[in-house]
Amino acid sequence: MLKKKRLFTPGPTMVPEEVLLEMAEPVKHHRAPEFVEIFEAVNEKLKKLFFTKNPVLTFLSSGTGAMEGAVVNTVHSGDKVLVIEGGKFGQRWAEICKAWNIDHDVIHVEWGHPVDVNLVADYLKKTHYDVVFMTHSETSTGTVNDVKAVAELTKDTDTLLVVDGITSIGSHELYFDDWGIDVVVTGSQKGLMLPPGLAFAAISNKAWAKIEKKDLPVYYFDWVKAKKTLAKGQTPYTTGVSLIVGLNKALDIIMEIGMENIWKKHQKHGDATRAAVKAIGLELFSKSPSNVVTAINIPEEIGASNVINKMMDDFGIRITGGQEHLKGKIIRISHLGYIDDVDIISVVAALEAVMYNLGFGNKLGEATKAALEVLTVDN
Repeated sequence: MLKKKRLFTPGPTMVPEEVLLEMAEPVKHHRAPEFVEIFEAVNEKLKKLFFTKNPVLTFLSSGTGAMEGAVVNTVHSGDKVLVIEGGKFGQRWAEICKAWNIDHDVIHVEWGHPVDVNLVADYLKKTHYDVVFMTHSETSTGTVNDVKAVAELTKDTDTLLVVDGITSIGSHELYFDDWGIDVVVTGSQKGLMLPPGLAFAAISNKAWAKIEKKDLPVYYFDWVKAKKTLAKGQTPYTTGVSLIVGLNKALDIIMEIGMENIWKKHQKHGDATRAAVKAIGLELFSKSPSNVVTAINIPEEIGASNVINKMMDDFGIRITGGQEHLKGKIIRISHLGYIDDVDIISVVAALEAVMYNLGFGNKLGEATKAALEVLTVDN
């Protein structure tokens, strides 16, 4: 039986056909004038993506590379930092700090819950932290944190706020300059609708003042060097030329739709998916659901792996499961990036059918109806 493969993972995400076609063009030399012209155009569009007036750095790496770059460039020897950890990717900030022997405290947030901003405020009152690291959209739990509220605590101080926006950029509201965030990193294979391979960092003037005095050893992820070469329309080392060409096209698509409309689309798709999940009779895992991915509790007698496997085997739909202690307990359905209303209807209908076939749920069609009731509002 022929099945069209559909990707509903929180990264990599599906890529528009016109972006793939752009990337199929013959490879350009990364120092040639024709590539410099494209890269300069990309850099102006990246500023609009992040809502910043400052240059946005581009790296040939996964988002984790930009995370490590953020740590080694913003933290000085002897600094003390605070990590907000409420999932696998918040945990990664602490792991990077540990790898670099950086003195750090951790706010352990129950997975599936947002960080209590008042608790962050208490930490900042009791101890002076040079940098705070946090995650905006925690995809391991399908949870969104209030970055704007945390930024209110740090923006008028000498403490830097560094944010993992790897799945939130291009999906959740974020005004980099206006909110007073100091660093936000993201990756190409999420809301930017590209294959994996590129990472980005938006950086405030406040952060640059400290980065220019960095004293931790760094070579490839030297942000001062990257800033200097960016002014010439280049990167310090060979970059992902075809990915940059694809990015140029993807950003055109995003800018044509408009960032606010992109955010509204993700909100509606998140709402529709959540409504469908509840109509099936399943429970959401997160207490502060993200518009990037919906995390769903799966009854033990059904088994999360059974749901994941049947979604792929029966419908060609790839979703993903939980990580660490959530493995086997939840499934995660992404509605990030190149997703439209028909995709949402397809994935919730498939989930409903799979659950029904596994003996959960008494009536077919309720999930699709619930999703449609959300999707048809204002359409």
